[in-house]
Amino acid sequence: MQNTKPAPITLGGHDGQHLSVVGDTYRILASGKQTGGAFATIDMLVPPNSGPGPHAHADFQETFYVVDGEIEVTSEAGTYIAKKGAYVVIPKGGIVHQFKNKTDTLAHLLCVVVPAGLEEMFIEIGKPVAAGEFLPPPPMDHESIEKLIAVAEKHGQKVFPPDYFHK
Repeated sequence: MQNTKPAPITLGGHDGQHLSVVGDTYRILASGKQTGGAFATIDMLVPPNSGPGPHAHADFQETFYVVDGEIEVTSEAGTYIAKKGAYVVIPKGGIVHQFKNKTDTLAHLLCVVVPAGLEEMFIEIGKPVAAGEFLPPPPMDHESIEKLIAVAEKHGQKVFPPDYFHK
């Protein structure tokens, strides 16, 4: 009898697609292509003074588990310091949020996005790197910002100005 059930997705400790995304290094653990679009899982390494700027995605739920280090999560609902072992859920609906590593040590996060799709944006804007490799953030001139906004919108995400929470 032939087995027609999907096989488990398995990765070794350094397997998967590693990408430099605006200074952070993301590793795609499970993509929507592998999960039938149900979810994507991304392993995120966020250096000091790094992390995405204010953004929103109405159709995605995003969760973060802090494996190591800490991040400051800011949203329209307030600010939360997420330390090792913390779990953060950004619900569907489009609340503007960001996270930043404001410490002097690397932060390590496990991110799950439901449904899948945001990992495709990371693949499009990121640059392939080796496991544990970090590239400096790209310069954010007007042309680069416009391209980032267009790619984000293509993947269901809206980008806000860096000072959005400080106005």
